[in-house]
Amino acid sequence: TDRTDTPTAATAPAALPEAGASETRPSETRLPERRPGTARARDATLLDRTVTRLGRAWREATGTARLRLAGHLRPDLPDDDLERLRRQIDDCLAGRGGEVAARLRAAELGRAYLTLSATGRERFFRLLAAEYGPAPGALEEAVAAWQAAADELERHRSERRMRQALSSPRIVLLRQFNILDQGVKFLVDMRADLLALRDSLPEADAAVFQPVDDDIREILVGWFDVGFLDLTRITWQAPAALLEKLIAYEAVHRIESWDDLKSRLDSDRRCYAFFHPRMPDEPLIFVEIALVDGIAGDVQELLEREAPPLDPREADTAIFYSISNCQKGLRGVSFGNFLIKRVVEELRRDLPNLKTFSTLSPIPDFRRWLDRELAEKGDELLLETERRALAPFASGQVETAPAAVLAGLLQRPDWPEDGAAREVLEPVLMRLCAGYLLAARRGRRAADRVGHFHLSNGARIERLNWLGDRSAKGLREAAGLMVNYRYKLDEIDENHEAYRTDGTVAALGSVRRLARS
Repeated sequence: TDRTDTPTAATAPAALPEAGASETRPSETRLPERRPGTARARDATLLDRTVTRLGRAWREATGTARLRLAGHLRPDLPDDDLERLRRQIDDCLAGRGGEVAARLRAAELGRAYLTLSATGRERFFRLLAAEYGPAPGALEEAVAAWQAAADELERHRSERRMRQALSSPRIVLLRQFNILDQGVKFLVDMRADLLALRDSLPEADAAVFQPVDDDIREILVGWFDVGFLDLTRITWQAPAALLEKLIAYEAVHRIESWDDLKSRLDSDRRCYAFFHPRMPDEPLIFVEIALVDGIAGDVQELLEREAPPLDPREADTAIFYSISNCQKGLRGVSFGNFLIKRVVEELRRDLPNLKTFSTLSPIPDFRRWLDRELAEKGDELLLETERRALAPFASGQVETAPAAVLAGLLQRPDWPEDGAAREVLEPVLMRLCAGYLLAARRGRRAADRVGHFHLSNGARIERLNWLGDRSAKGLREAAGLMVNYRYKLDEIDENHEAYRTDGTVAALGSVRRLARS
């Protein structure tokens, strides 16, 4: 495609078109607002709408079945309803009646879950945690049988008993959702509910749900093995419903309008996503790429919609500027590293002129680290020359510590527009940020989560960019700094092994000199 506008409707629709509708896109500068509706509809997220569709589909699937749950469960799942739900779970685990009956029971249980409030879902998860774990004593008996085994055949049988003893009944229950048309998506969303519940509780209280989370995650890791995933390039001709999801799921640089989205899918841009065959309409993770000359260091320039397009055949660099995970329920199920490697392969095949593959990445944890370091170490964090340079910015007659002056300057939203402030802050922040990226740790891994992702994939730190992101978010999270991680193809394996083995961070010499300056 090129930057020539597609035909537009005469009147902008009140809502986004449904999947499979006309390829025409509205050209207005802002996204259409949602129509008013019920309180749930007004507050609904994309996930809520998916769950609602699941509920309708499963009500149809179970409409002709003889159901054990007469009527509806009350949303908060009081004790008598909890007992009815327990009997339904036991029916699912009993496995009577063959595949059709199993499908109907699983659909019925899923429908029951969808009717529950947050309180009801918490009670549901507590039930799974307390009553549907591994059978007490079964593992000890299996271990004793293994120790008493007289030959290899008996040892093999006892090992199988141990595996069965470690497999909890709730795993058997949760796997039944795989037989439903939307069951994989349902289980992903169920884990998203569980993670939200755990994140809202103190650590000691959240630990109760850890076994349930471990079981669901184990299932999803198997279901979402990278070998099962499809890599798809998303273009402006994709169904409107899918394009809407890109807007909703973009987590790094917000998509402001349809025009903005169209620009990100233009001829000198690429967008690739992983899909699962059982969730064909739901991207799992996607990456946005700009095809440019040389390594880019300013994301505002990169996203400028009015910039003239570059012929992709003339570009020598692919800049990965946004990677967004789409499914909260797949947290901890990693396939982002495979996405980058697969996309590099696709780009090299389609555009052999590309020689450099680099990111333009945010540094989302830098300001949080810097604020903590300033509070704990104060002026010790600064060089003597930096303290003297900051002194004139102290306000009032009372002497202010240079570290406090630095913290105060960064709280000013307009400091990037103040030439004197920029001149003083640039060497201080560039030095501290380079040191942070190279040396700050959370255990053995890099403290910055984006840095950890790219370093563990074999990238190296190529360049630190002053005021590479002047958005409010960029200033709040990283004082406007951005970093390029370069994927140098002949170094990826070596860098990966060094980082995974002993935490060695691969970086260009200029970045190391900056940290020592």
